[in-house]
Amino acid sequence: MSATQKITLAKGLNMGLRQAMEDDPKVLLMGEDVGKLGGVFRITDGLQKDFGEDRVIDSPLAESGIVGTAVGMAMRGYRPVVEIQFDGFVYPAYDQIVCQVAKIHYRSKGRTKMPIVIRIPFGGGIGAVEHHSESPEAQFAHTPGLKVVACSNPVDGYWMIQQAIACDDPVIFLEPKRQYHADKAELDDSETLADVAPLFTSRVVRRGTDATLLAYGPTVKTAMKAAEAAATEGRSLEVIDLRTLSPLDMAPVHESVRRTGRAVVVHEAHVNLGLGSELAARITEECFYSLEAPVLRVGGFDTPYPASRIEEDFLPDLDRVLDAVDRSLDF
Repeated sequence: MSATQKITLAKGLNMGLRQAMEDDPKVLLMGEDVGKLGGVFRITDGLQKDFGEDRVIDSPLAESGIVGTAVGMAMRGYRPVVEIQFDGFVYPAYDQIVCQVAKIHYRSKGRTKMPIVIRIPFGGGIGAVEHHSESPEAQFAHTPGLKVVACSNPVDGYWMIQQAIACDDPVIFLEPKRQYHADKAELDDSETLADVAPLFTSRVVRRGTDATLLAYGPTVKTAMKAAEAAATEGRSLEVIDLRTLSPLDMAPVHESVRRTGRAVVVHEAHVNLGLGSELAARITEECFYSLEAPVLRVGGFDTPYPASRIEEDFLPDLDRVLDAVDRSLDF
């Protein structure tokens, strides 16, 4: 019989990092407070104790230096996993990520690989101060040479972090910080990497017939709650966890929308030029004759992220998602 254990997202990521480090001595972790403290969200808790300070490195408070050092390590054959402490702290490293990490493989005509994973806790919902709640995914997804993924649940966190570390391309790994310790899920200890879905794939997480909800990271839970609420009113919503933002895996999306005829995209990032725009364009191009309504988008307002006391007014919630579903069904 297969054994299972219940884990949080934080625990799943910790276990996934541990497994990757056990499997490959070239995997190492870098970041502010990732060693003795175990990270501000305790994702790397206990790893420095077990693997040593040479493989779990407490870095200076300098994101550009952290990522720049990771570039040099990757060029020498290591597989560095970099933690950006909070999403709003990534911008000092933006130059290194966009100009070096994303381009070296291409500019070297494939001779130099960049197997770097950049872990970024993203999104809001934790009542944090300024620069601690952002959704920068579109900026990285817009950059050729970067892969961008977002886990939404503990089991995906466990497997996806291992898959990202094994990838020879640089991966921006987005982790919904408000989900770190929120929910538990059962991890099947008998499964292996060969048994789970490939990294760059999306997945239908709830079947439905009336409309398709597309979400990733923290809004998958919001979309699932919306589908449950809609079911009490006799409406059947299909929910897709995108999981990969660059490259987008559109096959399950197109198949779903061709059946339902309607699509609503939900993300915490600003609606203007967010991932929803690209999804709406691709769905319209490929599913035009199946659509019964325009593709609608639900996201954060086009303002800087607000003070924590009003963030719940900023973030897309159950009512805003259901309102978009109602508008789609009324066309």
